[in-house]
Amino acid sequence: MLTMSCSDDVGKVSLGVFTTKDIKLNMMVDPIVSGVTCHVASIEADLSFSDPSDSAISCRQTGEITPEMIAQIDMSASGEIVFKKSKSIFFKTMKIRRIFDKENQTLMYVSYSTKETSGSYKHSLSTVPLWATKAYRQPQPAI
Repeated sequence: MLTMSCSDDVGKVSLGVFTTKDIKLNMMVDPIVSGVTCHVASIEADLSFSDPSDSAISCRQTGEITPEMIAQIDMSASGEIVFKKSKSIFFKTMKIRRIFDKENQTLMYVSYSTKETSGSYKHSLSTVPLWATKAYRQPQPAI
């Protein structure tokens, strides 16, 4: 399992004068498909033992994506974790998992919380199509 224990902070948005919570903006580069950069927005509280589970993710092609990179990734239906970050001292973690949609030749990145919050597991999805990259393979016609 490939993981990055932290990512680069690239921004912070205050939620107001009377709160200790901020929206933190982080950037991560996929450790295998280095031509993909994801930006994640999540709420972090300075004086709390547990951060909220909400997060948003947006991933884009920011460099070359090669067939060699795609050949190295986990092609299973569950994909692989490429990033994780502790959100609580109570075992809550935010993870980002890469899953490859082979039929549509698209990388999917799903951000999710490992602990149920208010009856729901929070998650967000972003996709990066391989179209117009060196890794794109023309679909084979049905015989």
